[in-house]
Amino acid sequence: MPIAPRVRFAPSPTGELHLGGARTALFNFLFARQKNGQFFLRIEDTDVQRSKRQFVDQIRDSLEWLGLNWNEPIVYQSLRRDAC
Repeated sequence: MPIAPRVRFAPSPTGELHLGGARTALFNFLFARQKNGQFFLRIEDTDVQRSKRQFVDQIRDSLEWLGLNWNEPIVYQSLRRDAC
């Protein structure tokens, strides 16, 4: 039995979501759905000086508007520093 893929989209919130990022998210989302897998959103917010909450909100809102819903709560990479 094949293993269901776990696919992520990991934008950096240093600017608004652009067309290339949306395309990557769409391809990952469709791949996960086609293979009965899961799609995750991981925010790469480790660049503290350039990462902004407004961009996190814009990325999240844009993906929701596109219907690209993720399977679990958003993962914030900055909160995982101690896990490394």
